[in-house]
Amino acid sequence: MRQAILILLLAIGAAVAYALVHDQVTIRVCPEYFTIAHPKIIESTSLTLIALAWGVVATWWMGAGLGLLLAIGARAGSEPRLGARQLAVPIIILLGVMAGGALGSGIVGYVLASTGRVGLTGELAASVPEAHHVRFMSAWFAHTASYAVGAIGGVLLTLWTVVSRWRASRRGDSRIEALPVTGS
Repeated sequence: MRQAILILLLAIGAAVAYALVHDQVTIRVCPEYFTIAHPKIIESTSLTLIALAWGVVATWWMGAGLGLLLAIGARAGSEPRLGARQLAVPIIILLGVMAGGALGSGIVGYVLASTGRVGLTGELAASVPEAHHVRFMSAWFAHTASYAVGAIGGVLLTLWTVVSRWRASRRGDSRIEALPVTGS
């Protein structure tokens, strides 16, 4: 049970740490993404503090959900089981893939908005200064990609964990020292 809790805490910590950095970048790309498109959660005008608050509020729950799923995949059933230590590097790799996806998607959002293929409409279009519409779309694309890649990647990491445990069990291994980074 201790390792399952550690896996859960690792996933929550990783998600929040990622978001703290991600939000510090995107709030500087477009402050209105946080100050207009999101409800006020703290009484501050500091972009740094707003991004820190949203980094925690918007992601702890995703880390908890994926952490719970991963803990079950790594610990449920019989040996071999994985612990938090064996999952740390794969989680870090997932965070790197999320960052790459966010960067790429942010660039795509910027290009699409710059060329008029996507844009703000309705109340958001009226609330966000027109000069920041393109930057808003870039931030929105980056955030959407982070959530999508994180969710899909978390599920794939869990499946990979289960399959790795199953393969080790079939080979008669009682432990898995580390989750393989490349398939075998």
